[in-house]
Amino acid sequence: MARETRETLDSKIRDLNDAILELGGIVEKAVLGCVKSLVERDLEYAKVLYDQDNQINERRYEIERKALITVATQQPMATDLRRLSSIIDIAGELERIGDYAKGIARIAMRLGDQPPLKQLVNIPKMAEITADMLHRALNAFVELDKQTALSIPKEDDQVDLLYNMIYQDLLELMISDRENIDRATFHLWVAHNLERAADRVTNICERTIFTITGDLIEFDRTDDETEAF
Repeated sequence: MARETRETLDSKIRDLNDAILELGGIVEKAVLGCVKSLVERDLEYAKVLYDQDNQINERRYEIERKALITVATQQPMATDLRRLSSIIDIAGELERIGDYAKGIARIAMRLGDQPPLKQLVNIPKMAEITADMLHRALNAFVELDKQTALSIPKEDDQVDLLYNMIYQDLLELMISDRENIDRATFHLWVAHNLERAADRVTNICERTIFTITGDLIEFDRTDDETEAF
């Protein structure tokens, strides 16, 4: 590859990496923000986050467009081609995590001013762990950090544990009083969306390993595609 072509390709990949990090930052804030709006019953903030999903979608498709143009015009080979294909895939993963945040924002709006069934502790913990995993997973991709990409999926066990605890707590509340069923179901969907978001982070780590090594690996997890609303 000629030096000028190499420099052009490197520049385009850097720009795409920056775009992925920027989109990831928006999605990370959306995950934390939607839960914050739920806990604080902030309907205005929930509406802002709900509407922001359109911006996330637009950024995802813009990244895909630029990556495909780069593939078509720069003729990347080997690692570069894997990186570009992974950028397209990761942009899709981020868009899906944004969908989960949008679903939680919708639930916050549906619940309105209704008080929670109990103090929300584990749901914010799930959001914090998931957002932190996402932040580090994207940095690992950009920096081609194999060890971090291998380690992050193990943290998904913490998210699953919290989800199971929330499920048991909400189930007990539903059994004890039928009046709790609607609100408990909404909160269960919130926890479910966060659990799925963490699974999407695991997918990002898989793409990072693929980019670095060319090997397609799959970390153990339950892959349930259902989501809230």
